[in-house]
Amino acid sequence: MRITPSLLSADFTRLAEEIRTVEKAGAHGLHLDVMDGHYVPNLTFGPMVVAAVRRCTDLPLDAHLMIENAPEHIRAYADAGADAIAVHPEAVPHLHKTLSDLRALDVRPGLAINPLSPLGSIEEALGAVDYAIVMSVNPGWGGQRFIDGSMDRIRQVRRLAERCNPSLEIVVDGGINASRIEAAREAGADVAVAGSAVFGAADPAAAVREMLTA
Repeated sequence: MRITPSLLSADFTRLAEEIRTVEKAGAHGLHLDVMDGHYVPNLTFGPMVVAAVRRCTDLPLDAHLMIENAPEHIRAYADAGADAIAVHPEAVPHLHKTLSDLRALDVRPGLAINPLSPLGSIEEALGAVDYAIVMSVNPGWGGQRFIDGSMDRIRQVRRLAERCNPSLEIVVDGGINASRIEAAREAGADVAVAGSAVFGAADPAAAVREMLTA
């Protein structure tokens, strides 16, 4: 299981140091939760922060766009240094075009799947993306509890992917800690996003290492 800490829970007064800490601990990438105060209630950061993070590390950056009008902003995040960009289908009126535009920008396209969103409605889209984020909390807030039944959602997405995109990378995002890594891996997840479980820990590096060995 690969671990990508979410910078949403990091101390932004010492962001470069926080990034170096998890990088040295073995994190495989960094997850950037972009919120606009419209699609989700909270407001986080934009392309300038992504660009600042890019200057601090060579780790892959995954920008999770929880924003309205996502197609209008994908170029800005690609130019800022995001290696992968995930969008919510509910926020994208022309999903095929947006995913095609992401590929044209040399960015890995991804799909973020909300809890209780009908999986049948996104099955065809799974064939057009490199990864799918299975949200195990509601989008827009850090530090939420893991939603019961999310492991089953991972299994369902894995079964769908076996039919249309066997190489799909499945990411689980929300309420993840070391105690859930094994179950997520067995359900079919490849990557775990962890925010407060890493940066809210007394020793973030130790938290990453514990997840890597779980």
